Amino acid sequence: MLMSKKLLLLLQLCNSSLPLGAYSYSEGLETLVEDQHLTDDKSLKNWLLNELKYGSIRIESAIVVRAYQCYLIRDLNGLLYWNNWFTASRETAELRQQSWQMGKSLLKLISSFDSEDEFLQEVINSLKLSGNYSIAFGIITAHWNIKIEDVLLGYLHNWISNLVNVGIKLIPLGQTQGQKLLLSLNEEISKQFESILSLKDEELSSCSWGLSLASIKHEQLYTRLFRS
Repeated sequence: MLMSKKLLLLLQLCNSSLPLGAYSYSEGLETLVEDQHLTDDKSLKNWLLNELKYGSIRIESAIVVRAYQCYLIRDLNGLLYWNNWFTASRETAELRQQSWQMGKSLLKLISSFDSEDEFLQEVINSLKLSGNYSIAFGIITAHWNIKIEDVLLGYLHNWISNLVNVGIKLIPLGQTQGQKLLLSLNEEISKQFESILSLKDEELSSCSWGLSLASIKHEQLYTRLFRS
């Protein structure tokens, strides 16, 4: 029963109905579609595979792990350090604002989930102005004592599911194509989550200049469905 309850809590966090605004961001995909770099399910899959292998999502997921570990040992200074570190790693103002906005929304939700835990409230108060989403996700999953392996798989699947939905709307793809694409990426998610779990602090790096350029250009598009 306990495992089922924790799984349900994780599914709630990863549900698209959670009011965080994730659905309103394309993370550069809208620019790439406009420039015709992404034109079908194959090109979208290639982009997502490269992001999983080399992109900033690896760093973002690794920060979830560090936030999780810091919270378990009640290390507030460690949480603040990794939050600042991750903020500094965001290459564009657009990516930074996305992380802060989603982090602020999740921290607000967390506060309403459990208002009696003193350390949790201290953490939320310390991060409420500029807490990153990855930090907030690590905090709440550690607070609920969900297995870190499940946490990381849920985080990666949630990220990739959101971007597949972006591709369905923009390219456009059919719903069936989108689900097939999502299914085909499961193996790579499984590979990368094991690699991310073992990353040492000095190995936190990524090659994400393509995402950075797409993000910078996004706010200048003539028409947009998604936020910068």
